[in-house]
Amino acid sequence: MAFLHVLILVILSLNRYKNNKAMAEGSSGSEFTLDSIRKSLIRQEDTIVFCLMERARFPMNSALYNQSLDLVPGFSGPLVDFIVQETEAVQAKAGRYVNPEENPFFPDNLPPSLVPNYNYSQVLHSGGASININKAIWDMYLNQLLPLFVVAGDDGNYASTAASDLSCLQALSRRIHYGKFVAEIKFRDAPHDYEPPIRAKDADELMKLLTDERVEKMVKKRVEKKAIVFGQDVSGSNNAVSKHYKVDPSVVARLYDEWVIPLTKRVEVEYLIRRLD
Repeated sequence: MAFLHVLILVILSLNRYKNNKAMAEGSSGSEFTLDSIRKSLIRQEDTIVFCLMERARFPMNSALYNQSLDLVPGFSGPLVDFIVQETEAVQAKAGRYVNPEENPFFPDNLPPSLVPNYNYSQVLHSGGASININKAIWDMYLNQLLPLFVVAGDDGNYASTAASDLSCLQALSRRIHYGKFVAEIKFRDAPHDYEPPIRAKDADELMKLLTDERVEKMVKKRVEKKAIVFGQDVSGSNNAVSKHYKVDPSVVARLYDEWVIPLTKRVEVEYLIRRLD
């Protein structure tokens, strides 16, 4: 119970920080430009890399994801589901999901916010604001990504492991769903380019308009370099820098290549298809 009280206080403090930051930036929505969004996406790369490094501290801890163990009396499902659902419920009470940048993994029956809500900028069109592909992100992370960067084994630290998993999942979800903001700003900048394929529901043409292979290649190189720089073991001596990385940099590049960039563009296309609704 004491842990829960501390968790609530931490989340409330973080929520107040985010609200104060948003107030300082203004609430007209004019702060959202392709340049400001690009800067935000670059900062989010740092968060994702550090979250992966934190998760890599723990072994796989497969019992956490086992559907049949029933570790929590009265709860049907793996322990990670229970921990994430309970954490999201607390965060919902603290106002996390009032922020349009946040999308819950278990949106059904979330409690309402108990704190005063900040009036966030209304940037997104109502038709696409509710897009949530967290089921695909959850499946990708647990079944495809996780085995690539954590070692086999079980150390019993299930709660801490699940907390690290959720940090990774939320960082990835925020980054991928930022595609809604990218799509909105691109549409505002060139509505004459986007309106014809939107009206025709031509997802393939929209994907072509949204794809910039040069930028995608640059992003993959940058996140790989960040994993190299952030993930080194540095000793106190002047010339001792280990080439053993906390997370394999090629895995981070692959994460962006195979999942983050394609899923972001999926969100962008889904958003634009609804943009004129």
